[in-house]
Amino acid sequence: MNFTGFASGRYGTLSVREGKTAAARRTLPMTARVRCILEARHLSTGCSAPGWIFPSQDSRSGHITHASLRKAHQKALKMSKVRPFLLYSLRHSFATRLATSPSMDAWTLCKIMGWVSLGVAMRYVHPSSDRVLAAFGQEPEWSPTGDDSGDIRPAAPQHRMVELSASTTAAAD
Repeated sequence: MNFTGFASGRYGTLSVREGKTAAARRTLPMTARVRCILEARHLSTGCSAPGWIFPSQDSRSGHITHASLRKAHQKALKMSKVRPFLLYSLRHSFATRLATSPSMDAWTLCKIMGWVSLGVAMRYVHPSSDRVLAAFGQEPEWSPTGDDSGDIRPAAPQHRMVELSASTTAAAD
């Protein structure tokens, strides 16, 4: 990740320049918190702008590679005594947290994660019955019996169900 590119967007942008598909190569806005962390990281490395945020003496290019990141991750796990995990799992955790955000839709999730199809997003997006009710402008109410099925009490008297099909739009009697 290069330090150039902070000039665009409210807090700057991050560019993913490599990936398996065109959707994987994308530019995303940064939050103020991410911008602060990356600026502090850049200053702590002693790099002059523009420069690498994650430099490494282990590589010919001068910046972090998969191999140097793997070594740093293993060292951090050992020092912290955290149970070992694959670093890539953090991407899946991030996607799951995004997907469960009330304001997140599947298309935006695809854009952020660099996925080309909604099929991948659907592995992470699992709308609850409460979210389905909210989409119809209804709030779930809990029954006095403790049933938590999400049934709601209608505000108006119930009307007979109307059945619609491709061949007719008349109410079923």
